[in-house]
Amino acid sequence: MMHLAPSLRDLEPYPFEELDRQKRAALDAGRELIDFGVGDPRDVTPEFIRDALKNAVAPVSSYPRAAGLPELRGAIAGWVHGRFGVTLDPASDVLPTLGSKEPIFSMAQAVVYPAAARNLVVVTAPGYTIPERGARAAGAEVLRLPLTEASGFLPDLDGVDAATWDRTAILWLNYPNNPTGAVATLAFLEGAAELARRHGFLLASDEAYSELWFESGPPPSVLQVGDLTNVVAINTLSKRSSMTGYRSGFVAGDRQLIEAMKAQRPSVGVTPQEFVQLASVTAWGDESHVVEQRARYAEKRALFLDLFQTKGIQVMGSVATFYLWVKVPGGRRSTTWGSELLEHGIVVAPGSYFGSEGEGYVRMAVVPTIEDCRRAADILFDLLPDPAVTR
Repeated sequence: MMHLAPSLRDLEPYPFEELDRQKRAALDAGRELIDFGVGDPRDVTPEFIRDALKNAVAPVSSYPRAAGLPELRGAIAGWVHGRFGVTLDPASDVLPTLGSKEPIFSMAQAVVYPAAARNLVVVTAPGYTIPERGARAAGAEVLRLPLTEASGFLPDLDGVDAATWDRTAILWLNYPNNPTGAVATLAFLEGAAELARRHGFLLASDEAYSELWFESGPPPSVLQVGDLTNVVAINTLSKRSSMTGYRSGFVAGDRQLIEAMKAQRPSVGVTPQEFVQLASVTAWGDESHVVEQRARYAEKRALFLDLFQTKGIQVMGSVATFYLWVKVPGGRRSTTWGSELLEHGIVVAPGSYFGSEGEGYVRMAVVPTIEDCRRAADILFDLLPDPAVTR
């Protein structure tokens, strides 16, 4: 009998597998669904990006190099400079990646070091589950810092003692935040970076939603903290350019870590195909399509914010990203309300899928087309009671 590693044997099911099962059952029952459950944009990838991809497909296919194409590293560095005013060396500070999930999952393998008493990964909760799953796969312990309404969905870093920081390998932050839609200030990021340097751990910032901002203005990046020692940012074209299927992102920051990742990656083969990289050069070089996409999300977002306000349902955080963090009405559990909405063809993600700290909310990804969003708003308007009824 084969013995599986505990990290694989004890791996909990990915929470969205249950949502997929429920959706399949609903579809098999003949129900038409409008899916706000998964953050997978349904707007088309801009034509000029698709054309760039097609034009980049060469007659002969070759293995992509682990460091990525110089053109792509240069395009990423150029975008970072234009967006955040930060100068990066494309040769030493930037590494293209296979989307953002891959480096987020594998980051713990690079820095968790039990022999040096660096065996703890700190994550925020509720949150994207991949940092924690990657940490456990690397044999690390995990500390979850709660995100609450009272704290503006920011973790209490001052509440962690020095001894805990001294055995921390990674502190994961994610702003704009999935699932709450909250943002962090540059001062908060600067404080986290100073902690990382003082205690010798890596500050890793997942910034996949950095370009989906609305009334609050453009959010900062951890790349703006100045000294990037012990600091990396991870970003992606998935949300910015509706390119989830292209799997094209990057890690940027601490040169020692970037160099180590470049040395490791030829062994694991996780660089995007070169035709994807060349299409990515085109995407990073254009901002007009991002402005247009942000306007589309703003229209969808306003539609549901107005609806929920009319119905007396609270939406918390939610100043950025395409997520709405919706408070479950009537004291129900998040899975219960999710199931009730599914009965009417509306798919949302229960907050408990993001950890027990997310109970009491559902996450709504406003990624369907504007036509589907309007249909869903009509369904919800008829389904949800008026505020006077819910009191």
